[in-house]
Amino acid sequence: MSQHTFVLNGSRVTVEVADDVRLLWVLRDILGVTGPKYGCGLNVCKSCTSHINGKAFNPCSVPVSKIKESDEITTIEGLPATVGRDLHPMQEAWLEEDVSQCGYCQPGQIMAAVALVRKTKAEGRQITDADLDGLRNICRCGTYSRIRTAIRKGADRM
Repeated sequence: MSQHTFVLNGSRVTVEVADDVRLLWVLRDILGVTGPKYGCGLNVCKSCTSHINGKAFNPCSVPVSKIKESDEITTIEGLPATVGRDLHPMQEAWLEEDVSQCGYCQPGQIMAAVALVRKTKAEGRQITDADLDGLRNICRCGTYSRIRTAIRKGADRM
Protein backbone atom coordinates (compact mmCIF):
# COMPACT_ATOMS: atom_id res chain seq x y z
CA MET A 1 0.00 0.00 0.00
CA SER A 2 1.13 3.50 -0.85
CA GLN A 3 0.00 6.91 0.22
CA HIS A 4 -1.54 9.10 -2.46
CA THR A 5 -2.25 12.80 -1.92
CA PHE A 6 -4.24 15.12 -4.16
CA VAL A 7 -6.81 17.90 -3.97
CA LEU A 8 -10.44 16.75 -4.04
CA ASN A 9 -13.19 19.36 -4.34
CA GLY A 10 -10.92 22.00 -2.85
CA SER A 11 -9.52 19.97 0.06
CA ARG A 12 -6.22 18.12 0.20
CA VAL A 13 -6.76 14.41 0.85
CA THR A 14 -4.41 11.51 1.45
CA VAL A 15 -5.38 7.88 1.04
CA GLU A 16 -3.48 4.68 1.61
CA VAL A 17 -4.26 2.23 -1.15
CA ALA A 18 -2.52 0.03 -3.72
CA ASP A 19 -1.13 1.92 -6.72
CA ASP A 20 -3.27 0.05 -9.25
CA VAL A 21 -6.64 0.88 -7.67
CA ARG A 22 -8.70 2.98 -10.06
CA LEU A 23 -9.40 6.51 -8.87
CA LEU A 24 -13.16 5.91 -9.14
CA TRP A 25 -12.95 3.31 -6.35
CA VAL A 26 -10.79 5.62 -4.24
CA LEU A 27 -13.40 8.36 -4.63
CA ARG A 28 -16.43 6.16 -4.01
CA ASP A 29 -15.26 3.46 -1.60
CA ILE A 30 -12.55 5.17 0.41
CA LEU A 31 -13.53 8.85 0.35
CA GLY A 32 -17.32 8.40 0.13
CA VAL A 33 -17.74 10.68 -2.89
CA THR A 34 -20.51 8.94 -4.82
CA GLY A 35 -21.41 11.47 -7.52
CA PRO A 36 -19.17 9.82 -10.12
CA LYS A 37 -21.02 6.64 -11.03
CA TYR A 38 -19.69 3.24 -12.02
CA GLY A 39 -21.13 2.25 -15.36
CA CYS A 40 -18.58 0.33 -17.37
CA GLY A 41 -15.12 0.65 -15.84
CA LEU A 42 -13.70 0.95 -19.36
CA ASN A 43 -13.91 4.70 -20.11
CA VAL A 44 -16.81 4.07 -22.49
CA CYS A 45 -20.07 5.15 -20.83
CA LYS A 46 -18.60 8.25 -19.15
CA SER A 47 -20.97 8.13 -16.16
CA CYS A 48 -17.99 8.76 -13.87
CA THR A 49 -16.84 11.92 -15.70
CA SER A 50 -15.17 14.34 -13.32
CA HIS A 51 -12.54 17.06 -13.78
CA ILE A 52 -8.79 16.88 -13.30
CA ASN A 53 -7.23 20.33 -13.31
CA GLY A 54 -10.38 21.69 -14.96
CA LYS A 55 -10.58 19.15 -17.79
CA ALA A 56 -12.97 16.24 -18.16
CA PHE A 57 -11.59 12.79 -17.43
CA ASN A 58 -12.92 9.41 -16.39
CA PRO A 59 -11.59 8.14 -13.05
CA CYS A 60 -12.72 4.58 -13.83
CA SER A 61 -9.77 4.28 -16.20
CA VAL A 62 -7.07 6.05 -14.17
CA PRO A 63 -5.02 4.25 -11.52
CA VAL A 64 -4.57 6.38 -8.41
CA SER A 65 -0.80 6.15 -8.93
CA LYS A 66 -1.19 8.44 -11.98
CA ILE A 67 -2.66 11.24 -9.85
CA LYS A 68 -0.07 13.81 -8.73
CA GLU A 69 -0.09 15.65 -5.44
CA SER A 70 -0.69 18.90 -7.34
CA ASP A 71 -3.69 17.51 -9.26
CA GLU A 72 -7.08 19.01 -8.49
CA ILE A 73 -9.96 16.58 -8.86
CA THR A 74 -13.47 18.03 -8.98
CA THR A 75 -16.57 15.87 -8.87
CA ILE A 76 -20.21 16.90 -9.15
CA GLU A 77 -20.21 17.44 -5.38
CA GLY A 78 -17.53 20.13 -5.71
CA LEU A 79 -18.80 21.78 -8.88
CA PRO A 80 -20.95 24.49 -7.20
CA ALA A 81 -17.95 25.68 -5.16
CA THR A 82 -16.11 26.46 -8.40
CA VAL A 83 -18.57 29.33 -8.91
CA GLY A 84 -19.27 30.11 -5.25
CA ARG A 85 -22.95 29.18 -5.42
CA ASP A 86 -25.31 26.48 -4.17
CA LEU A 87 -25.68 25.15 -7.71
CA HIS A 88 -23.50 25.59 -10.76
CA PRO A 89 -25.27 27.34 -13.70
CA MET A 90 -25.17 24.05 -15.64
CA GLN A 91 -26.91 22.26 -12.78
CA GLU A 92 -29.58 24.98 -12.72
CA ALA A 93 -30.13 24.59 -16.46
CA TRP A 94 -30.41 20.81 -16.00
CA LEU A 95 -33.18 21.29 -13.44
CA GLU A 96 -35.00 23.92 -15.50
CA GLU A 97 -34.97 21.67 -18.58
CA ASP A 98 -36.04 18.63 -16.53
CA VAL A 99 -33.21 16.66 -18.13
CA SER A 100 -32.95 13.83 -15.65
CA GLN A 101 -35.08 10.73 -16.02
CA CYS A 102 -33.39 7.97 -14.02
CA GLY A 103 -30.53 10.34 -13.17
CA TYR A 104 -27.72 7.80 -13.09
CA CYS A 105 -25.61 9.39 -15.84
CA GLN A 106 -26.41 13.00 -14.99
CA PRO A 107 -23.37 13.84 -12.81
CA GLY A 108 -21.06 12.70 -15.61
CA GLN A 109 -23.16 14.47 -18.25
CA ILE A 110 -23.00 17.75 -16.32
CA MET A 111 -19.27 17.50 -15.68
CA ALA A 112 -18.59 16.79 -19.37
CA ALA A 113 -20.82 19.71 -20.37
CA VAL A 114 -19.06 22.15 -18.04
CA ALA A 115 -15.63 21.09 -19.34
CA LEU A 116 -16.82 21.50 -22.92
CA VAL A 117 -18.24 24.97 -22.29
CA ARG A 118 -15.05 26.07 -20.53
CA LYS A 119 -13.00 24.80 -23.47
CA THR A 120 -15.08 26.58 -26.12
CA LYS A 121 -15.17 29.81 -24.11
CA ALA A 122 -11.37 29.67 -23.71
CA GLU A 123 -11.19 29.37 -27.49
CA GLY A 124 -13.40 32.47 -27.77
CA ARG A 125 -16.35 30.79 -29.42
CA GLN A 126 -19.85 29.49 -28.81
CA ILE A 127 -20.85 25.84 -28.47
CA THR A 128 -21.71 24.29 -31.82
CA ASP A 129 -23.71 21.23 -32.80
CA ALA A 130 -20.40 19.57 -33.70
CA ASP A 131 -19.16 20.20 -30.14
CA LEU A 132 -22.29 18.63 -28.71
CA ASP A 133 -22.00 15.71 -31.12
CA GLY A 134 -18.51 15.13 -29.74
CA LEU A 135 -19.76 14.41 -26.23
CA ARG A 136 -19.76 10.65 -25.75
CA ASN A 137 -21.54 10.32 -22.41
CA ILE A 138 -24.19 7.62 -22.63
CA CYS A 139 -27.73 8.25 -21.39
CA ARG A 140 -29.66 5.01 -21.27
CA CYS A 141 -32.93 6.91 -20.92
CA GLY A 142 -32.28 8.83 -24.14
CA THR A 143 -32.77 12.39 -22.90
CA TYR A 144 -30.22 13.72 -25.39
CA SER A 145 -32.39 16.51 -26.78
CA ARG A 146 -32.99 17.89 -23.27
CA ILE A 147 -29.28 17.48 -22.48
CA ARG A 148 -28.35 19.55 -25.54
CA THR A 149 -30.87 22.26 -24.64
CA ALA A 150 -29.61 22.40 -21.06
CA ILE A 151 -25.98 22.61 -22.17
CA ARG A 152 -26.75 25.60 -24.39
CA LYS A 153 -28.74 27.27 -21.60
CA GLY A 154 -26.01 26.58 -19.03
CA ALA A 155 -23.34 27.84 -21.43
CA ASP A 156 -25.16 31.17 -21.74
CA ARG A 157 -24.91 31.58 -17.95
CA MET A 158 -21.31 30.53 -17.51
